[in-house]
Amino acid sequence: MLELDQVQINFDSNNLWVLNIALAVVMFGVALGITVDDFKGLLKQPKLVLVGVLSQFILLPLVTFLFIIIVKPQASIALGMMMVAACPGGNISNFMTHLANGNTALSVSLTAFSTFIAVVMTPFNFQFYANRYAPTAELLEFVSLSPIDLIKLVVLILGVPLLIGMLVRYRFTEFAIKTSKLLKPFSILIFVAIVIMAFMKNLDVFNNYIHHVLVLGISHNVVAILLGLLVAKLFRLSFKNQKTIAIETGIQNSGLGLLLIFTFFNGLGGMAIMAAFWGIWHIISGLVLAYFWSVKTKNQQALV
Repeated sequence: MLELDQVQINFDSNNLWVLNIALAVVMFGVALGITVDDFKGLLKQPKLVLVGVLSQFILLPLVTFLFIIIVKPQASIALGMMMVAACPGGNISNFMTHLANGNTALSVSLTAFSTFIAVVMTPFNFQFYANRYAPTAELLEFVSLSPIDLIKLVVLILGVPLLIGMLVRYRFTEFAIKTSKLLKPFSILIFVAIVIMAFMKNLDVFNNYIHHVLVLGISHNVVAILLGLLVAKLFRLSFKNQKTIAIETGIQNSGLGLLLIFTFFNGLGGMAIMAAFWGIWHIISGLVLAYFWSVKTKNQQALV
C-alpha cells in the first residue's frame, strides 16, 4: 500500500488551467440563479442555516476525522477523504433535492451560503484535521502547501465568480436567467469531459489502485448522508428538510477538491483517486436516494 502514496496522476498545466476556468464558469452559472432573496429567506429561518452549517462544515469534517482514526487508511487516501469533507456542497445537490421532493429553495440557498463560507472553512478544516492525524501530517511535510495560497485559490474559483454572477443577476435579471439555462449544463459538461480525460490518461493507475478506495469511498459517502439525516432529525426538522440536509451533506463539490489536489499536491495518487471516485459515486448514490424518496412520496400521496 505504501507505493500508492508515491503514485502521481498525470494532469498537465494546460488541463489544470482549463479545469480552473471550467470550475469558475460552473460557479458563475450557479450564481446567475441566486438572488439576494435566497439569503434573506435563510435569515428568516436561522435554525435551517444552523443545521446546514453544523452538519456540513462542523460535523462532517469531524466525523470524517474519527472515521479515519478508526479505519486507518493509507495517508494519501485519508488526505483525500479530508479534502472532500472540507469542500462545500456540490450544485448538483439542487437537482437531486428537487427530484427527492425536498426543499429546493433551501437547497439552493444552502449551496450559495456554503460556497461563500467555504472560502474560509474549506482551507481551515483541511489544514486543521490533516495536521492532527500523524500519517497525513507527516505526508504534508513533503508538500509545499501554503494556507494563504490555498485561500487565494478558493476565493478566486468560488468567491469571485459567485459575487460577479449575483451582481449580473441583480443588474441584468432577464439576461442572467436566459444565460444560466445555457451556461450551467454546458459548463458542467466541459467539467465532466476534463475529468473523463484525466481518467483516460491515467487508466492504468485507476485500474491498479481503485480497489483501495472503493469500499472507503462508498462508506464515507453513506456516513455523510446519514449524518445529515440524523442531525436534521435531532433538530426536529420536517422530513422535507431532513432530505435536503442529508443531500447537501452527502453531495460534496469534489471538483473543487480535485482542483486543489492537482494544484497543491501534484495529483498525489491516493488523494486524487479518492476524490475522483467520490465525484462519480456521489452522483450515483444521490440520484438513487433521490429517486427512492421521490417514489416513496408519490406512493404516500396516492394513499391519501
